[in-house]
Amino acid sequence: MALRLLQVIFPVMHKDEVEQLLHEQESLQTWTVVLDEDLASSSVLLMTEQTEKITDLISERFPNQEEFRIVLFPVEATIPAPDPQEDEGQKTAESGQEGEAQPQFGRVSREELYNDVADGADLSINYILMVVLSTVVAAIGLLRNDVAVIIGAMVIAPLIKPNMAMALAATLGDLKLLGQALRTNGVGLVIIVILSIVMGLMIPIDPEAEQIVSRTDVGLENIGLALAAGSAGALAITMGVSTALIGVMVAVALLPPLVAAGLLAGKGLSFLALNALFLFLINTISVNLTGIATFWFKGIRPRQWWEAEKAKRAMRIAVTVWVSLLVLAVVIVLLLR
Repeated sequence: MALRLLQVIFPVMHKDEVEQLLHEQESLQTWTVVLDEDLASSSVLLMTEQTEKITDLISERFPNQEEFRIVLFPVEATIPAPDPQEDEGQKTAESGQEGEAQPQFGRVSREELYNDVADGADLSINYILMVVLSTVVAAIGLLRNDVAVIIGAMVIAPLIKPNMAMALAATLGDLKLLGQALRTNGVGLVIIVILSIVMGLMIPIDPEAEQIVSRTDVGLENIGLALAAGSAGALAITMGVSTALIGVMVAVALLPPLVAAGLLAGKGLSFLALNALFLFLINTISVNLTGIATFWFKGIRPRQWWEAEKAKRAMRIAVTVWVSLLVLAVVIVLLLR
């Protein structure tokens, strides 16, 4: 059972009101202390899936108050350990309450998910370095026909988080996050393509090497794999399980097909390069489409009702675009077969 420690810092004049609100919610334990003559702090130990409800309640009860701040901490362990039967009883009671329209299924809160994904979509010098290094690693692995080296590039996976950010932005109708993710994705793609083409011009390539051939032979099984792995990736992020995401990075690799396309294009092997690029596009479409579907299924919604309407429109547009592209990809695969 994943736990979080939620800390609320607020003006001391609201102490009684905040305490009453927190004690009305299901939690393992709540503490309140007065920090000074102006501020007080309440700490709540609770299950991960309960955090979003409480943060939303506080935000709605005390809107636009700069003195309020909510801080969320992961909990490694607590002694004594929570009673699993009591935990199940709380979940059952909550499921029967009116107003709990959106299922959470053990996921992290909206804010925690947003911060994690947005951080991964940040265009920084570290991101650019990771893109460059992973491109070099993937290219060397493809040129040497070395699976282990290619897996190393897959695990680095600098393109996964920006694409997950695009999916989350579509789910929430967040144009700012979408713009950030598109910019970061675009810069990463340009670097990968240019660097891999330059390496293709300079280094001998065996187009019949197994690891290159496997990224130019596209079938329906590639689409199925990308859809399943994309769903697993979004699920891992909503659960806050970074270790599970590593396996997804390997399963639905975005980087190696694009690097293979650049290497082959550098040698003038246009048809093979287009096939590898096609595999990259299939993986990208699948990650975004299944990401949106998984986030929606897990109950990721904007807090405010007017934001929810905007999010519905954005999600409909995004799903229509991605589904259309996926159908087109399936048709192309069938025609090529």
